[in-house]
Amino acid sequence: MTSSDQSPSHNVFVYGSFQEPAVVGLILESTPVIVSAQLHGYHRFRLKGRLHPCISPSENGVVKGKVLTGLTDAQVESLGMIEGVEFVTKTVEVVLTEWKRLHMEKFIEASKKFMEWKKNPDGRSREEFEKFVHDDPPASA
Repeated sequence: MTSSDQSPSHNVFVYGSFQEPAVVGLILESTPVIVSAQLHGYHRFRLKGRLHPCISPSENGVVKGKVLTGLTDAQVESLGMIEGVEFVTKTVEVVLTEWKRLHMEKFIEASKKFMEWKKNPDGRSREEFEKFVHDDPPASA
């Protein structure tokens, strides 16, 4: 195992060209899971003569973008190299706007189980069903 295999996983909010899977795939040499998101309290703008858009704090602002999930340290570094020396990373809270993509499979599975339970409880209690709905799915190996 290389040291890059052991690096922590990062979720990175992007709001420009890095929202495009083809661009991200080229730079990162793989395409991560990409989820739509909004960053509240900032606004997006363009500086004359600059290739990349900028964001800055703004009380009522909202920046629409994407979250690139599960990036390695090396991949975050690659994004920074493309952005240049003025690129700044900052921990922010975003609102995911793509619930369906993240949770739809679990919701469908829970709904099917509910319909089965409703038609034939088979001695199973409502608590057993609720436990299934609220438990996180097992992690993939």
